[in-house]
Amino acid sequence: MPIRYMLKHLFMPPGGLLLLLVLGWWLRRRMPRVASCCFVLGVGGLWLMSLPVTVEWSARWLERDPALAEAHWPVLAQRAEAIVVLGGGRERDDPAWGGDQPASMALERLRYAARLARATGLPLLTSGGLHYGQPPSEAALGAEVLARDFAVAVRWQEGASRTTWENATHSARLLRQAGVTRVLLVTQAWHMPRARWCFERQGLEVVAAPLGFFGVANGRPAGGWLPEAKALWQNTLLLNEAVGLIAYPLFYGRADGAE
Repeated sequence: MPIRYMLKHLFMPPGGLLLLLVLGWWLRRRMPRVASCCFVLGVGGLWLMSLPVTVEWSARWLERDPALAEAHWPVLAQRAEAIVVLGGGRERDDPAWGGDQPASMALERLRYAARLARATGLPLLTSGGLHYGQPPSEAALGAEVLARDFAVAVRWQEGASRTTWENATHSARLLRQAGVTRVLLVTQAWHMPRARWCFERQGLEVVAAPLGFFGVANGRPAGGWLPEAKALWQNTLLLNEAVGLIAYPLFYGRADGAE
């Protein structure tokens, strides 16, 4: 298992917040003031991260690209030459399906990409590599679902990427070989700024096709101030994305997009 993956889950919520609580318990006698700060930060962080209203407010900062109006979908064929749909996770060995399946976010992206493909007639590329080094790739799973469940064929599969940056670099290589320079990019709205940046760094012109917006009215009891397990998961995604937006330009800002 990659060290990056382990560190991410150790220090990102809820792992990092739980570590603060453990540290507070360990220091409760030696350094009571520091221990109290750890407890306050740990408990307060868990509470904030579990609030739907935090999801709503945080997502509005990340979700910069507006949704595409369905009435305008047919004219997108004049602005792009291919549709790129990014992988969004994989569920292992589901007995109901007899094997691995795309995760819920990936299915959202595939469904949206299928509708865009029908409306525009543009060819599709699925992008996403292996989980834990085991086949099939997210790209292969996505292509299978599009073909069997949505009757939409996939022209290219990019099954080697492990990160959003690699989604872009490997996909761009395939697309350049086909003479494609303008793409309709499908991913979650909160992931779109980082994904767009990566693909544009590869010299591609990107038309954003975001979906799965979190920054909408949460419609929860008490205005979203009651903790929810789902909100904890969503806020973790958003925090990871905010860190990625800061880190990617630092790591890849000088990378040459022309391979």
